[in-house]
Amino acid sequence: MDLLSDILQDAGLRRRVLGLRAIPADVALRFPCDKSIGLHVVVQGPVHVHAPTLAEPLALATGDVAVMARGCDHALSVGPRLAGLRPQTITHELGPIAAGTSVVVGGAYQLWNAPLHPFFAELPPWTVLRADARPRLGPLALAAGLMEQEIRAAEPGTDTIVQALLDMVFTYALREIAAERGQAGHGWSHAVRDPQVRRALTLMHERSAHPWTLDELAQHAGLSRTALAERFREAMGDTPLNHLRVLRMQRAMRLLAETDHKLEAVAAEVGYQDAFSFSKVFKRTVGVSPKAFRQRDAADKTHPWRLSAG
Repeated sequence: MDLLSDILQDAGLRRRVLGLRAIPADVALRFPCDKSIGLHVVVQGPVHVHAPTLAEPLALATGDVAVMARGCDHALSVGPRLAGLRPQTITHELGPIAAGTSVVVGGAYQLWNAPLHPFFAELPPWTVLRADARPRLGPLALAAGLMEQEIRAAEPGTDTIVQALLDMVFTYALREIAAERGQAGHGWSHAVRDPQVRRALTLMHERSAHPWTLDELAQHAGLSRTALAERFREAMGDTPLNHLRVLRMQRAMRLLAETDHKLEAVAAEVGYQDAFSFSKVFKRTVGVSPKAFRQRDAADKTHPWRLSAG
């Protein structure tokens, strides 16, 4: 099973192509993305990223990719200083791209509800993937280049193609970050490098509604109960069954947000025998009852994106 794809699906991310953006030398281009994660690919540099979470601006060159894993208002500029620049908030309309200006292409994925999966928690607030230091970024660069061409051409079908390409670029970037994080010695990205722990994780993703016990997971993973618990905790900082609860609640959030299934049906789909016990665990994990969550989600979706485009 493709664990990363399953995680992204359950997170309920909703994409928004930010388009091809020119950055004049006298402008600080503002992105009010406080509820999003996303990325910028530099088509033509230099570009500098300014954000409250950054001690210093991120300096980007042509081909570099900046990935934002924590939603925050941020700005892009040609030079490293914001002082004296004219602030300009992005809009849906794409302005002309003049020769000599810096250019970026990218997109955002709106988080209607904070994802619970530890994969998101372990992502750094900002990551820069340097084009000249990562030969594995070839496919990402190709997809980003196709995005640029499609946006410029504006042919029939462009919107569909660009959205698919954005998903490719975003997933390539997350794959690269996960591979790098996997060498850190802890966290989800490290855990999936352990074949036995990965087997247990895969089973929980594939059959999250199954009434798993630690003994059964350990048997499938080819480990003793104690060995699986120790290796899982060492890698993930959590127990297998607590992680299963998180997976179930993440999936329940998506079902509550994307379907009109009754509470009893949602409970059954994520492995609970009755709505009462499910609701109790959901509120303890998410902070609100399933009913309140569904109402809040519906209300949030009546609001425009946290961008001026709406």
